Amino acid sequence: MSYLYFKAIHIIFVVTWFAGLFYMPRLLIYNVEANNKEPLVKQALQAQFAIMMKRLWYGITWPSAILTLILGLSVLLKGPWTAILLHKEGLWLLLKLILVVFLYGYHLYTHRIFKQQLKGVFTISSQQLRMWNEAATLL
Repeated sequence: MSYLYFKAIHIIFVVTWFAGLFYMPRLLIYNVEANNKEPLVKQALQAQFAIMMKRLWYGITWPSAILTLILGLSVLLKGPWTAILLHKEGLWLLLKLILVVFLYGYHLYTHRIFKQQLKGVFTISSQQLRMWNEAATLL
């Protein structure tokens, strides 16, 4: 497969990964806020949110994150990028790769929050999750 195909598919999976990273915290917020509802409503909402979160996280976000990484490394190695990475003209790429590492850290921490909520453990408030949601935008 040619370099441009790898690059195009990489961009597609970056977009789907980001869609998951932006939407998942919203679902986590809604799940936390369901705790303030009446018991029957709370139970129904959290059951529905659990289904939605699992489908989003395991069906879209994780596969996209993995394919983004694989295809990104392919683009990096197949293109002219390794030759300039540690030179002045490649500083933008080095900064980008550092931010990507932080994004994967964000992804893993979001996974931790997700797993806790599935177990019924709510240690982070909806306000804190709203701020967490903005972190991906900054990165």
